[in-house]
Amino acid sequence: MPHLVTAIRPPARTGMLIGRSHGSRPPVTVDAAPIAVDLGSSLLRIWLGPGRTLSVPLGHGLRSPVVRRGRIVDGPACVSELRRILRDHRTPVPVGALVVACRPVLAAPAEQEATSRVLTAVLAPSRLLFLDSVRAGAIGAGAAAGTLLVADIGAQLTEVALLEDGRVVAARRAEVGTRDLNHATTAAMLADTTSRLVRELRQDATLRPLVRDALARGPIVIGDGATRPDVTARLVATLGATVHRAASPRTAALTGAGMAAISALRHPHDTQRRPERSA
Repeated sequence: MPHLVTAIRPPARTGMLIGRSHGSRPPVTVDAAPIAVDLGSSLLRIWLGPGRTLSVPLGHGLRSPVVRRGRIVDGPACVSELRRILRDHRTPVPVGALVVACRPVLAAPAEQEATSRVLTAVLAPSRLLFLDSVRAGAIGAGAAAGTLLVADIGAQLTEVALLEDGRVVAARRAEVGTRDLNHATTAAMLADTTSRLVRELRQDATLRPLVRDALARGPIVIGDGATRPDVTARLVATLGATVHRAASPRTAALTGAGMAAISALRHPHDTQRRPERSA
């Protein structure tokens, strides 16, 4: 069975590949097709089912961005932009679908509410659930079980989270990403920022044993930064650990959110026990 992650190993160490393909699972039969959304700082990605994904630049041609550093900065303009994208790409979205949306880890309630207003206006969902992008990425990489470190190095945000059996135990984030790479911000600096966030988690005495176990297993890296060998090689050197790169790092979070949407639709009682806007 093929693995969903690629291991990048440090010198003189060995690591094991983790993650398993979910292709052997039986198909899920549901009454209505669920939707997953990853509203990033530079791209809009919408999952409409296995093999049906829309991925397009967000805010291209606009005078100012509608999403910056993971936050919606202009709600009405964002609504108009999403409607335009769906219309121009002739992407039919069923009204009243269950929608699972990725959110940056440690997102403030006001930031989530702004995203909720935009997605409600555009998609008119029957239910809107939010899932931390790091948790979604772990699901999408097939590695949600056990103790795990996930680093999501995106266009404008870098997020690191410690997960235990798919739940975020602790997290850190920095407002820097691959879009910032230039003569002043290098790939090494971006990797060093990611390593610093890991060290901050390790400084907490209550988290130290979990972080140690997660490093021994090897962190999973998703996002645009995972596609850059200069970033992942530097992470191997600074962390002294095997680094696992998701097979499709740019879409791992969206894939995980899609899988969560199918699960939520198939087992609605699991979400009814929790707040409606969490997954």
